[in-house]
Amino acid sequence: MKLLVDDNYLTDGTLEKSIDWIPAMSNLRYKDIPSFIRTTDPNDIMFNIAMDEAENNLSSPAIIMNTFDALEHKVIEAIASKFDYPNIYTIGPLPLLARYVPDDSPVQSLNSSLWMSDSSCLKWLDQKEEGSVIYVNYGSITTMTDQHFVEFAWGLARSMQPFLWVVRPDVTMGNSAVLPGELLEEIKDRGMLVSWCAQEKVLAHRSVGAFLSHCGWNSTTESILEGVPLICWPFFSDQLTNCRFACTEWGIGMEINHDVKRNEVEVVVREMMQGEKGKEMRRNAREWKRKAKEATEIGGLSYNNFQRFIKEALHYHT
Repeated sequence: MKLLVDDNYLTDGTLEKSIDWIPAMSNLRYKDIPSFIRTTDPNDIMFNIAMDEAENNLSSPAIIMNTFDALEHKVIEAIASKFDYPNIYTIGPLPLLARYVPDDSPVQSLNSSLWMSDSSCLKWLDQKEEGSVIYVNYGSITTMTDQHFVEFAWGLARSMQPFLWVVRPDVTMGNSAVLPGELLEEIKDRGMLVSWCAQEKVLAHRSVGAFLSHCGWNSTTESILEGVPLICWPFFSDQLTNCRFACTEWGIGMEINHDVKRNEVEVVVREMMQGEKGKEMRRNAREWKRKAKEATEIGGLSYNNFQRFIKEALHYHT
């Protein structure tokens, strides 16, 4: 067992070192390991839950994954090799598979959002040029310091790119997310702030050219299925690993340092939206979108896996 320490307690460069002992994940660094297993305490609750569930999976009759084979085929094959009779169902991306649900189905009323959406942002996006807007959303639970919040704001402002920024009331660790008056004046003509939005509609909008994200799995897959590249600011859990794969394996991401500075935000946003590297990532993102759609088409692998799972589950007896 290898126990890893938190970034705050290690400054000798160890976290940047490569890991060569995880099958099918050769490009990882120590800092890319999910935070729940990066601990020096063998009695840590989250570490032990993760370990127990991983062991339970080895004895389960099936594993269902919200992904598609082309995206993670090496990892899926490595997991399958641990089973005598592997029964793994890759059925993602689920939002694409959900398009087969009839319009009058009760399932259509289901919504995983924890916040009320502001639809006015879609009209604002309608007024922007194609691919010109950077969409910023750190998810429904990630928080940051007041300092990091202001650094992001000034970096976005100085990039001179139009942006749509989801600012939840509780996004900062302080009392509220408040921007300086001079900054609000700076961004008034090209920035829009909302408390929440319908993310799938925003990412599908023609004017959105990139997504500054915490890289939670739902946000990552939603970005992939719409062909939108990522600017990654992972915070904890699997976000760290998702960020690394986006940047090194899939070629659709650029990472911002955890201790974010406005100058770095400005440079990364401009490169993503205007630079050659950004153009390449948009091409890669469009190709992953094509592969995701192909997997969920009728007869595609994710579509067939879902059909197979339903049939086998209905006939399964303990």
